[in-house]
Amino acid sequence: MLRITFLRFCMLKLCFFICLVYGVKSDEEEKCPEFTDLNIGNALSGTELHVQLLLYTRENPNCSERLIEHNVTASEYLNTSKKTVFVIHGFRPTGSPPAWLGDIKELLLSSGDINLIIVDWNRGATTVIYTTAVENCRKVAETLKNYVDQMLADGASLDSMHMIGVSLGAHIAGFVGHKYDGKLGRITGLDPAGPSFTREPPEGRLDRTDAKFVDVIHTDTDVLGFKKPLGTIDFYPNGGMDQPGCPQTVFSGLQYFKCDHQRSVFLFLSSLKRKCNIIAYPCDSYSDYKRGKCVDCEAFQPMSCPVMGYYADSWKKHLILKNSPTKAYFDTSDNDPFCMYNYLLYIITWNKSIRRGFIKVKITDYAGNTIESEVNSEVATFQQYKRVKILTGFYRDFDKISKISLTFSTKTLIGPKYKLRILQMRLKSLNNPERVQLCRYDFVLMENTELTFKPIPCPENST
Repeated sequence: MLRITFLRFCMLKLCFFICLVYGVKSDEEEKCPEFTDLNIGNALSGTELHVQLLLYTRENPNCSERLIEHNVTASEYLNTSKKTVFVIHGFRPTGSPPAWLGDIKELLLSSGDINLIIVDWNRGATTVIYTTAVENCRKVAETLKNYVDQMLADGASLDSMHMIGVSLGAHIAGFVGHKYDGKLGRITGLDPAGPSFTREPPEGRLDRTDAKFVDVIHTDTDVLGFKKPLGTIDFYPNGGMDQPGCPQTVFSGLQYFKCDHQRSVFLFLSSLKRKCNIIAYPCDSYSDYKRGKCVDCEAFQPMSCPVMGYYADSWKKHLILKNSPTKAYFDTSDNDPFCMYNYLLYIITWNKSIRRGFIKVKITDYAGNTIESEVNSEVATFQQYKRVKILTGFYRDFDKISKISLTFSTKTLIGPKYKLRILQMRLKSLNNPERVQLCRYDFVLMENTELTFKPIPCPENST
């Protein structure tokens, strides 16, 4: 008897010790389900697919509610009469929650009174075997379809649903949209995954027919992302490949592989902050955009050029009426908020001989602050009396410009230095087209020699 009592005492002490060391979840912790947090060990051993749907609203912005797949009416916070936004992550080779998860939750809830559903399929996405995660995508889509069906039965509408998918998550959103014959309101694809999907037909990947409006941001088309257009409108920042500020060599470690790919998410987050509108220019190619051939946005009149990100659907009607995919290009800075302020430089020369080269631009405001153009323009060909358009951009902007500095260069190390005889120069702001355009007439640029001058307002009736 004494022995049994002693054993019970030892068991109680052991239980107390375990609780003391590892802790016991409080009621509050039980009430606030969180995104699954795994590690590289889980990735190495592999994980079985498990999907949880975490609901946030303005009534519960800091404490999610785990939705029950076959019982929508059991939710305390879900309001099916409101817009519903799903956020779907992608492949997770390390198992940790996405670094951007907290920001996208906070910013989406601040953008409107919505149901925000974080689709957590970390168990299933966490693996070192990429193809395993790819195979799980359709299973995740099936789970989402089952829940959306429940929401529809409870009064929700497909038109009020917006799915935001990152990498593999973009294709998951496409699979769900395909199941509803493209009647979802909107799908946003953030650098949709390229590997395993590049050769797939439309039903095997995200496609513009998967929702009424599909906008896609491509930032890593040469490695992890999908190169070809997939949406109603496809945005290609910095050409869609190497993003400014991202490492250029493998010696930078993991960031070298994921920085370009993740930039799509951070650009989207920037659009929610609304520190500036990132304007995009519909164009057939990045090189044409760089040559200034596609900066008028005539197809979008009376509206201006489309903007990238959350508010891209403001241009939905124009894009849908066009009834063909639209590719849009733009350049960004190297960090948040990624704004770039674009100008068109028009130049007419009177050299008898053709000149080819580059022009670097600096602008100075009346306080003496100077900024230099950051956009690497394409080589321009200057012919007598023919106007050349050069796209240039700055990380900052000035309301009023007091001085302009120009430098002409052929970027050749040997041979004679050339002169560029300018008949007329005109500088036009693309971000603020209502501003007075600035002109200068009859001057000479000596190669590799900066010339600074005070511009004058261009005549109003000149072009």
